[in-house]
Amino acid sequence: MSKHIPASARVLLVYGGGSIKQNGVYDEVMAALAGFSVTEFAGIEPNPSYETLMRAIAQVKAEKIDFLLAVGGGSVIDGAKFIAAGALLDADPWTILEKRGSNITAALPFGAVLTLPATGSEMNSGGVVTRKSTHEKYSFMSRKCFPKFAVLDPGKTYSLPTRQVGNGVVDAFAHVMEQYMTYPVGAKVQDRFAEGLLLTLIEEGPQALANPDDYDVRANIMWTATLALNGLIGAGVPQDWATHMIGHELTALHNLDHAQTLAVVLPSMLRVRKEAKRAKLLQFAERVWNLSGGDEDTRIEAAITRTEEFFEQMGVKTRLGDYGLGAKDIDGVLAALEAHRMVKLGEQRDVTLDVSRKVLEMSL
Repeated sequence: MSKHIPASARVLLVYGGGSIKQNGVYDEVMAALAGFSVTEFAGIEPNPSYETLMRAIAQVKAEKIDFLLAVGGGSVIDGAKFIAAGALLDADPWTILEKRGSNITAALPFGAVLTLPATGSEMNSGGVVTRKSTHEKYSFMSRKCFPKFAVLDPGKTYSLPTRQVGNGVVDAFAHVMEQYMTYPVGAKVQDRFAEGLLLTLIEEGPQALANPDDYDVRANIMWTATLALNGLIGAGVPQDWATHMIGHELTALHNLDHAQTLAVVLPSMLRVRKEAKRAKLLQFAERVWNLSGGDEDTRIEAAITRTEEFFEQMGVKTRLGDYGLGAKDIDGVLAALEAHRMVKLGEQRDVTLDVSRKVLEMSL
C-alpha cells in the first residue's frame, strides 16, 4: 500500500465509527503508513452526510492534505471521493451533488482499504451523499474520482456484524439486477457475467452467515461485490436504477439502511413492471433460479418470490411494514421524487410517479 502513496504526501486517514480500532485494521494501516505525515478524520456515517464531509474538507484545507486513505466500507470510500473533489472545487461542494459530478475537474488522489464488501465503490468513480438537514440523497460520478489503489483482504470482514453482511450481499445483488434486469440486447457476455455473480451471491451469502471465518466464502463475496459495480457487466447494456432512486428517498426520509430499501423496493418493482421486463425475467427464472416448468407468469412470480426469500434469508426484511412504515409515508416519498426530478425513471423512462406509487403500495 505505502508504495502507491508519494513519500512526501500529507495523508488524511478517513474512517467511520471506529470499528477498525477494535478489529486490528487501524493498527495495520498505521504500521503501513510509518514514516508518512498522517492525521485522521473519523465519524463518516453509513449513508455519509454532507455536513460531516464538509468538516473533513475544512480539515483537508487547513492541514494542506494532498492524499486521502479511506478505510472502511462503501460509505467511507464514497465520502472520501466527495472530500477529494470538494476540497479542490472553486464553488460550494454541494454543487457536486446538484450537478451529479459533472462540474468536477480535479480531485485529490486517494486509496481505499475495504472492510465491508457491498457497493463496489473501491473500483468505481461514483458515490452517494446525504444532506441530513434537507433529507436529500444524491449520487455523483466523475472519472477524477477513481481510487489510485484498493486493498481487498477478505480476512478483514470476519468480524462484521450479521446485519452488515446481509446488507452487503443484498446491495451487491441489487447492483447486478439494475444492470441485468432490463431487456435483451444480445449482450451474452454481460448477461452470463451477471448471472454468475447472482449465483455466487445466492450460494455464498448464507454461508457467510453460517461460517463467518471461511476465507474462501468471504473472498468470493468481496470480489463479487466489486465486480457488481465496477462497470464490467454494465458496459454497452441498458441500465435501470429506478429501485435505487426510490430507495435513496426512503433512506433520506426515514434513515433505513440502503440495502433495506433495495430489499423492499426491488421485488415490487419487478412485479409492477413485469410486462416490460418479461423476457429478462424469464431468463432470470431459468438461469438463476432453475425454473423452467409451468406457464410464464408462474415462473416469473416464482423467481421474484425466490429473490424475496433470499433477501429474508440474509436477514434483510422485504416489506415497508417491517421498518415501521405504512401507506401514510408514501406521499412523502413521491413528493421527494418529484422535487428531485425523478419523475421518469428506468431503462425506458417509463417509471412515472404513478408507477412509483404502485411499487410502494405493493411493498406495504
